[in-house]
Amino acid sequence: MGVGVSSWQLARAVSKTGQLGVVSGTALDTVIARRLQDGDEAGHVRRALAHFPVPALADRVLQKYFRAGGRTPGIPYLPIAKPSQHPLVKSLELSVVANFAEVWLAKEGHDGLVGINFLEKVQLATPSAAYGAMLAGVDYVLMGAGIPAEIPALLTGLARHETRALDLHVENSTTRYSVEFNPEALTGGGLPPLRRPKFLAIVAAHVLAVYLTREESTRPDGFVIEGPRAGGHNAPPRGRGSLDDDGQPVYGPRDDADLAKVAAVGLPFWVAGGYGTPERVRDAQGLGAAGVQVGTLFALAAESGLDEALRAQLLGELEGSGLQIRTDPLASSTGFPFKVATLPGTLSDAALYEERPRLCDLGYLRVPYERTPGVIGYRCPAEPVATFVRKGGSSEEAAGRKCLCNALLANVGLGQTRRDGYQEVPLVTLGSDLDGVIALRDARPEGWSAAEAVAYLEA
Repeated sequence: MGVGVSSWQLARAVSKTGQLGVVSGTALDTVIARRLQDGDEAGHVRRALAHFPVPALADRVLQKYFRAGGRTPGIPYLPIAKPSQHPLVKSLELSVVANFAEVWLAKEGHDGLVGINFLEKVQLATPSAAYGAMLAGVDYVLMGAGIPAEIPALLTGLARHETRALDLHVENSTTRYSVEFNPEALTGGGLPPLRRPKFLAIVAAHVLAVYLTREESTRPDGFVIEGPRAGGHNAPPRGRGSLDDDGQPVYGPRDDADLAKVAAVGLPFWVAGGYGTPERVRDAQGLGAAGVQVGTLFALAAESGLDEALRAQLLGELEGSGLQIRTDPLASSTGFPFKVATLPGTLSDAALYEERPRLCDLGYLRVPYERTPGVIGYRCPAEPVATFVRKGGSSEEAAGRKCLCNALLANVGLGQTRRDGYQEVPLVTLGSDLDGVIALRDARPEGWSAAEAVAYLEA
C-alpha cells in the first residue's frame, strides 16, 4: 500500500488476529530517517534500533538523523542518496537498519506472521532492504510490479549472509549489469544464519505463475494473483491497450487470470483486487485460493499510516456522490497504470499538479539506462522534462507523469518542505472496489480498527 500506509502498527494489528500482516517495504530508508528527524514520538524507532544485532550501524543512523523534539518548522528533511548501482556504505546501512526497524516493530510482542512487500521496479534497493527485514525475522516477502524471478535465490543466499547480485534492467543496454550486496562486509560478519522467509510472487496472469515454477531457482512459495481493480500499480491491459472516454485503460476477460491453471501449479495462492467483502472471500476460497489480499479496507482503518486528516477526508468523500477512483495510465513513471483517488487538495487536482515544480530528489522509480557501454545513468519521466529529454527520453513520455516518491510520502505526513516554502502534496491510491469499505462504514460510521476489518471479512 504505497509508502508507509501499511505501517508497522497496521501490520502488527492484523498479525495479532491470526492473519498475515504486511508492511510496505518501499522507501523505508526515507520513512525511518524522517520519523527520526520528526523526533520519533513515543520512541518506537529507537526502541527497535536498540535490538539491532550490530549496534554500531544503528548508532550511526541515530546520530545522523535523530532530532530530539523534531525539526524546526519549515526546515527541510535531510536528503539521502538516491538508489544506485554502487550505493554508499551509509546508504546501505540506513536501508538495512530501516527495514529491520519496521519489521521488528510489526513483530513485537506476539508470535503472529509478518510479511514485507517490495516492488520489482525498485531493484536497486531490494537486496539491502530484504536483508534488513530478514535480520528482524520477517516471515514472508511479497513482490510485484515486474517479474521477480531472482528473489527466491536472493533470499536463500541472504539467509546465509552470502554476497548476492540481482540483474538490473538497463534500457538500451549492450551488456549485462547487476547490483551486488555483501552482507558481511556491511555488518562485519559473525552473525548466525537467518531463517529464510517464504516468498510470494505477485502476478496478474496465470502464464507468469507457470513460468516462475519451471525452475527451482525461480520457484516462489506461493502467489498473489492481483486483478486490475487492486490499488497501486496494475498490470497493463493485455492486447492493444485502448483507453475509454475518461482516458482510463480498458480491461477485458483476457486480463482475468485463469485461477484453475494457477491452482494446477500446485502452490498456494491468494487473490487480490475486488475481494474486500465476506462474499468475495468465500468466492475466492471456492475457486481454490488459500485466501485473499485486501488493501483498501485496511488503508482506511485506524492503524493505517495515512495522515489522519487525509484518512478522514477520504471517509467523508464516501458520502454523497462517493469517492471516485481512476486508473491513470500516466501517473506512474514506471509506465504501469496506477490507481488514483480523485480527492481535493491532492495531485489528482490538475491545477495542483501543474503548480508543483518538477524535480527528482528521491529517485526510487528512476530507470537505469546505458550512457555508453559499461556506464549507466538514471532517468525518470517525472523529473524536469528538459533533463529527461537530455538523457534520451521524450517529452511525450514525460507528459502527465507525477512524482509518486514525494507524493506517497506526503500521504503519511512525511512530505518534504522545500527551502522556497513549497510543501509536497499527497496523491492517494486505493482500489476501485469500495463495496466493503462502504458496508463497514455503514456499520461503523465512527471508523474501524484493523481487527474489526478482519472480523468483517471473516463473517
